[in-house]
Amino acid sequence: MTTPAITPPEYQAFHTFLEEACGITLGKDKHYLVSSRLGRLMTEQGIPTLGVLVAQLASGRNLDLRARVIDAMTTNETLWFRDTTPYDALTRHILPELAQIPGRPLRFWSAACSSGQEPYSISMVVQEYVLGKPGQLPWGVQIVGTDISSTILKEANAGIYDNMSLARGVSPERRQRFFTPLGDKWQLKPEIRGRASFKELNLKQNYAALGKFDVIFCRNVLIYFSAELKRDILSRMAQALNPGGYLILGSSEAISNLCDAFDMVHYASGVVYRLKGGKTGG
Repeated sequence: MTTPAITPPEYQAFHTFLEEACGITLGKDKHYLVSSRLGRLMTEQGIPTLGVLVAQLASGRNLDLRARVIDAMTTNETLWFRDTTPYDALTRHILPELAQIPGRPLRFWSAACSSGQEPYSISMVVQEYVLGKPGQLPWGVQIVGTDISSTILKEANAGIYDNMSLARGVSPERRQRFFTPLGDKWQLKPEIRGRASFKELNLKQNYAALGKFDVIFCRNVLIYFSAELKRDILSRMAQALNPGGYLILGSSEAISNLCDAFDMVHYASGVVYRLKGGKTGG
């Protein structure tokens, strides 16, 4: 069954629903994206047009359908160790600095973590750092991964990946060191999984229940939001950081004209952002 062409009013209505539901702002020419991501779901549910789908979503009677639509529109491909800048910065600069904080675990937040590759990449970097510098980070590291999709978080929590997934960024050495064969798949070892926990969170919601963090990864996420929502998210992330904490964005993202709470920190491998005022700690 072929999904009917999307009319301008239908597209605008769905655009409004998606922005209100999770903050994502669709461009004017994303009709194909909507059709490709929702076509199968609409066929399964016997929904003939996008207009009918929006009407059902607006009724509020089918929460499962709402969740599945948001899942389809927000679940993106992700890579292990995506870009090298943040992980190099962690190893060479950020972890050595944060290791001087006494008396408590370090806390990381991976926002929009999808199926877990980013938080687990952070955990592997931490493990390598600890093995290379015995006695450092004695209070440990906690990594919180959040995503709007409860479905994808179940995959992240299991920590089980197939060969195709691991081929996208995990070296053979890291595969042997940090994963255990599980049938035709691989599961992360307990010391890597144990640092990470996962929570369902819409970035439009309040972050207070997550606690404070030393480092926030929010990479390749803000590009989907309006300038107003970007400002709001960045402001609230600044409030969620401990004094001197770090914000790490995607390589093509910047916060100029959006938030003045951070200083730009230049390393040889790239740029990160540090909360202004106060010494690292908390």
